[in-house]
Amino acid sequence: MIKKSLTYIDLFCGAGGFTYGFDNEGFDNIFSNDYEDNFCKTYSANFPNHKLLKKKIEDLKAKEILGFIKNTKVDVVIGGPPCQGFSIAGNIGRKFINDPRNHLFKEFIRVVKIINPNFIVMENVQRLFNHNNNKTRKEILNRFNEIGYYVECKVLNSCDYSVPQFRRRVIFIGSKITKNILFPEKISKKYLSIKEAIDDLPKLKSGETSKIQNHIAMNHSEQMLKKMKYVKDGSGREDIPKNIRPKSGDVRKYIRYNSQKPSICITGDMRKVFHYNQNRALTVRELARVQTFPDNFIFKGSSISQQQQIGNAVPPKMARSIAQTIKLMKNNVIKKAS
Repeated sequence: MIKKSLTYIDLFCGAGGFTYGFDNEGFDNIFSNDYEDNFCKTYSANFPNHKLLKKKIEDLKAKEILGFIKNTKVDVVIGGPPCQGFSIAGNIGRKFINDPRNHLFKEFIRVVKIINPNFIVMENVQRLFNHNNNKTRKEILNRFNEIGYYVECKVLNSCDYSVPQFRRRVIFIGSKITKNILFPEKISKKYLSIKEAIDDLPKLKSGETSKIQNHIAMNHSEQMLKKMKYVKDGSGREDIPKNIRPKSGDVRKYIRYNSQKPSICITGDMRKVFHYNQNRALTVRELARVQTFPDNFIFKGSSISQQQQIGNAVPPKMARSIAQTIKLMKNNVIKKAS
């Protein structure tokens, strides 16, 4: 058992991808917070010894937060606050911070200020990095700076951290105790393919179940099955005969995963992205494997909710690499002080 020495709080914890990575690196969870019912059921089922505050972050008051922390110095606050104010044209005439759709980011800042941790880690979608001619990124960095944190950010790809998935996310890492900000180094010399991640799971037909938890095949319509049978490994809707081919919609739909490459980015709805050699969408267990959740990690709620939980999560293996970096920065500060 790894000795737990560093402490963390997980805001917007969801199903617990970030939590799982930090736990496995030996961090000690003080509390986590989320509000969505099924997400919280999944989190509680997999982290029964953690304190989960199931409430809107707006309702987390300073007295309550400090009551849980007591005299403990928090090493790091982690989280991925939803930021929805991203238009193609940018926030013309309105700063990112002032967009009401991004109020949860301001709540993240508020709670960080109360907790006053040594480090912060914030994860978000890639497009935030260059959004509004880089103004959004600068606004966020300035807001952290206003509460005493020196912060840097980079776009990281989960493939570089033993995750069989192309998933690019912007990661903000900041500190109050050092300006020597580090990001995890790439550890994957060769990208893992989706086939390497899921091929050992039992084969299923549309609507079939298995003895493995969350490994249940979606029950597709005959019309959908007819379309997908034409699509070859790694190909897309162009393989479907023109008379039944979908004419519009997301280009990520009606495609097959390429068995020899990492998965495309897992989102909350992968119903029209097909298994590389089976005529069905991936099961929840297969999607979880792609995100690097272990098979004993159980997802609760409806099938679509489970997909959303997986799609919203930080891949645990990537989270662990970030946790290792926080530990390294903390150790560097201790060495410098001694």
